[in-house]
Parts: sequence; C-alpha cells; structure tokens
Amino acid sequence: MESETKMVEYYARRAAEYEDVYRKPERQADLLCLVDAVASAFPGMDVLEVACGTGYWTQYAARSARRIVASDVNDAVLEIARRKDYGTCRVSFLKADAYGLDGLPSDCTAGFHGFWWSHIPRQRLPVFLEAFHRRLPPGAPIVMMDNLFVAGSNWPITRTDEQGNTYQARKLKDGSSHEVLKNFPSPADLRTALAGHAADIAVRTLTYYWMVSYKRK
Repeated sequence: MESETKMVEYYARRAAEYEDVYRKPERQADLLCLVDAVASAFPGMDVLEVACGTGYWTQYAARSARRIVASDVNDAVLEIARRKDYGTCRVSFLKADAYGLDGLPSDCTAGFHGFWWSHIPRQRLPVFLEAFHRRLPPGAPIVMMDNLFVAGSNWPITRTDEQGNTYQARKLKDGSSHEVLKNFPSPADLRTALAGHAADIAVRTLTYYWMVSYKRK
C-alpha cells in the first residue's frame, strides 16, 4: 500500500530524531509510568517485539526479560537499536514486515509492541493480529501501548479517509513534510479488535498514552 511505503520512508528519515518525542516536558510523568510497567512486564520471559524502532522500549523490556527477539521493517532504525546496551538480556534484531513476520522464531513466550498500533490501517488490523498471535503460544502475556490524542501535544489531525483512518502532516528537522497515518483508538475500539484473540484484557489510560495487557487465546 502506498501509505505504508510512505511510512517506511518517513521513519527512515526520522530515525536520528525519533527519540526526541520522548523528551516532551508535559509527557514525562506518563512516560515514567510506562517505563516502570514495561521494565517489569516480562520476568524471565522470551519476548517477541514487533516494530521495535530504535530500541527505545526494548531497553526497558530487557530489564526483566530473559531474551528479546525484536523486529522492524526499517534498516535505519535497526542500526540505531543495535548500538544500545541491553544488559544481561539476550537481544537480537531482525528485519521483518509486521504483517507477516516471516523468518522470526516461534518459540517466544510473550509479546510486545509500542507505538505501532496507531500506524496500522484499520482495515489491516486483522492481518497484523493474526500474524502476531500466530507466533505466540496460547496464554502468552502481551503488552502494547500507544498515544492518546491530546490537542497541543500531538500533531493535529489533517485528514480522515474512507476507512476512518486519520492522518497528520508532520515536518522533520531536514525541512521535509510528510503525511503520516496515525490512529487514536478508544478503549472500546481496542477491546473490539482484540476480542477474538485475547483473554483478560486490561486497558489503562494515562493523560497522553494508553496501555493494554492481555493473554493470547
């Protein structure tokens, strides 16, 4: 899809400045809550992480996980991720498309993705969820998180397409402009999408972010 190709190109160009978003002053209290949650979420587990980006959240998951298999479709962000320190956790980074996850191992015992759901076209959510859950065993704990829309802190929404996907017009430090798909699901949207895949769904909303934990059916 054209929008997905543009997304890959955008994040390749944004790689060096990607983590700037986590320095926004108004978000620091929320981010501390997310860091604490992710850092303690996977004690002794082997974690499959999708769309790991620069490894920003991988480094926190590594505080409790035994092993992490982290994947992304973008070489530019993976190069940055590989340079981080993950302590004693065994972390490997593999290039893979999130809608297929071909070539990734199927022996992980838990799943994680952060700030990926909002970039999935609504019509492709079933494809992603099927591919993701197929790599994990029944009962595997899964954690995911993403943005809530807060005017003044997020880029404004500039367009909504026929499928209900929303878009933002963003600018990078190099001066380039990009239209980026960015959806903001409600807790009800999340529960509906996960209904056939998940048990024990818990949705937590902060001021700027949401977090969901559940077990794979």
